[in-house]
Amino acid sequence: MNDFSSEIFFKTARSGGSGGQNVNKVETMAEALWLVAESRFFTDEEKELIQTKLGNKINKDGYLAVKCSETRSQLENKLIAKQKMEALVEKSLIKPKKRKATKPSKAAKEKRLDSKKKEGLKKEMRRAPDLN
Repeated sequence: MNDFSSEIFFKTARSGGSGGQNVNKVETMAEALWLVAESRFFTDEEKELIQTKLGNKINKDGYLAVKCSETRSQLENKLIAKQKMEALVEKSLIKPKKRKATKPSKAAKEKRLDSKKKEGLKKEMRRAPDLN
């Protein structure tokens, strides 16, 4: 995993919600921002992968944004936001394995056919007898 933390910058704002006198004075909410397209730590292919998988978290200017207002400490919120961003990027770079097509086993086919026969028999028994 590339350490792109030097490219992340932070914006702070006042956190919402309860918090007493502290909430109206101190900017404790931290927003981590990272310009994906300009990163020197990832290849073009990796950047494209990040942009497609995290497209809903990237704003119109191309910044990946992660907010945090979990604690009353601005420093802790910055740390948490940075960790969340790194985890998101790491997760987005994982390529899913290709699915191998498989065929049902002989036993599975026989089981399916047996159950179909049983269902058919059950429905046949429900019919009114033919009196002709």
